[in-house]
Amino acid sequence: MATRARQAAGKASEIPSACISRISRRTFSFSFDPCTESRVLVLYTGGTIGMVRNDNGALAPTANALVHSLRRYPDLHDESYAQAKFKSDATDAPLALPHIEGKRRVIYSILEYDPLLDSSNMTMEDWSKMAEDIKRFYTLFDGFVVLHGTDTLAFSASALSFMLENLSKPVIITGSQIPMVDARSDGKSNFLSALVLAGNCEIPEVTVFFGDVLLRGNRTVKASVGSLRAFASPNCRPLATVGVKIEVDFKIIIRPARIDSFSVHSTLNRNVGLLRLFPGITTQMVRAFLQPPLEGAVLQSFGAGNVPSNREDLLSEFKAATSRGVVLVNCTQCQQGLVMNVYETGKALTEVGVTNGSDMTPEAALTKLAYVLSKSEWDIGTKRQMMQSCLRGELTVPKANNYNGNHIKRSFDSWEEDEIDTELMAARLCAAVASKDVARVEELLESGAEINSATPGDRRTALHVANTEGDAGIVRHLLLAGASPDVLDRHGRSPLMDAVAFDHHETIAVMRSFGASLQSGHYGTEICEAAARGDVVRLKSYKLAGADLSQTDPSGRTPLHLAALFARLQCVSLLLEAKVSHDPMDALGDTPSDLAARRNYGAVLTMIEGAE
Repeated sequence: MATRARQAAGKASEIPSACISRISRRTFSFSFDPCTESRVLVLYTGGTIGMVRNDNGALAPTANALVHSLRRYPDLHDESYAQAKFKSDATDAPLALPHIEGKRRVIYSILEYDPLLDSSNMTMEDWSKMAEDIKRFYTLFDGFVVLHGTDTLAFSASALSFMLENLSKPVIITGSQIPMVDARSDGKSNFLSALVLAGNCEIPEVTVFFGDVLLRGNRTVKASVGSLRAFASPNCRPLATVGVKIEVDFKIIIRPARIDSFSVHSTLNRNVGLLRLFPGITTQMVRAFLQPPLEGAVLQSFGAGNVPSNREDLLSEFKAATSRGVVLVNCTQCQQGLVMNVYETGKALTEVGVTNGSDMTPEAALTKLAYVLSKSEWDIGTKRQMMQSCLRGELTVPKANNYNGNHIKRSFDSWEEDEIDTELMAARLCAAVASKDVARVEELLESGAEINSATPGDRRTALHVANTEGDAGIVRHLLLAGASPDVLDRHGRSPLMDAVAFDHHETIAVMRSFGASLQSGHYGTEICEAAARGDVVRLKSYKLAGADLSQTDPSGRTPLHLAALFARLQCVSLLLEAKVSHDPMDALGDTPSDLAARRNYGAVLTMIEGAE
């Protein structure tokens, strides 16, 4: 399914509401089993991967060509499965990957940009558009894949990593060196692997997949124009490697450490720049570069962060800039290593107010600067502090810092840590949570237990157990430690669903504050049953969890139908307060008022009529 996202020439624009509803309708009008299937949205922005040959034999982006090509590739679309699942709508329905043993089948939809973008023409407005598109569909999909040209892919990945705040789902950017229509294309394998990872792995980061590795997006640089392994991550090992098996290094995955819902910070400060130093650079050039409207700059210095210590003229210009509020960040020109300030020439920059950029890539440092400077609620001191703090895993710190310190410390202490028996540790962690032993939980996490590891068999995580037990304090503790709020167990149940099933209202509130949401379209029958038996507490649980209280059961009846049919007055009152529709029709054409009238329930009729 391809939907054209309209843009004015040269400027990103809003997706028309018709496009949004079209994607939602086509994706969710079919039955869906979260135990065996996952849903991924693909943002096709452009790039070599989707190009086709025109009448002159030249490669060029062509509208709607990608989705038609994908339907012809059996390794990217299972036509037999699509025909069985989508019936007559199969040609215009989402695409489906073939079955992969041990993985959920990925059902994916494509949102195609119009016009398709050459990545060399990408601007900050395009980064904002991608971020806003992910936000619009965030609750509807399990993961996101962005198809992108390779030239500025590292910039986009870095920018999105900062703009997408409190991310709890995978966002994977990929592309190719050779178009997908070419027999030798690397695009098919890159796209396939990105889809499988986005639909199956709990990696709540913005990442880049290329070759056979998944890299942290803000650690990525384009390293080759001709190799099929075009991207490298010089200072951070891969998050995952795709070979005979998919191996994910969960110990270095960074998860949100704030209890807050997913959000997008789409406004960036454009008054930033990169200044690469070279021997003999003139004072006039540096002074001109640092003049207003510049508000921040990345200084690419020599070696371990050095500049000529005998150039008082340069240091004076840097000091004058920082004194008037310009944020200068010192990054090394070397691909590997970090700014250490161990030499006199490096310390000289610190003394004039230049911030240490550690081992950030130029792409990460520039986009982070644009993000940090756009935070109007931060003063200049805070902004400088944020630039040398690790916000999304973009730089190495000596020890734990103010963002998810344990994960970051473990990420860089050793590349040869002993393997941990994941299933045994998961069982121990769940037992500690069930007994509400916070000290034991901390001990296990410190010893290397993965917070999102699942027990064998039912695949339940510590957060599932905590929500079942209803201890809001433990739930909050696990979320702060990086537990994923949306992971599913073997039966397709999320931790939030467990809290609902046991009516733990305080726990539900904590989960919702962290951005947890119910799986779309899979609780209509349960809500209707609760309304039928007059279980107002359960209805309140669903309401607190953000459920759509107008979902239907197989007969097309809503909870209000059932509450009216059995004169459950408290349930009727709660549903009407939730602003559900008063007159939906079931499969037989009856409204809730019709059912109440047929049984002479005057009180129900009065309540419904009074709410209209």
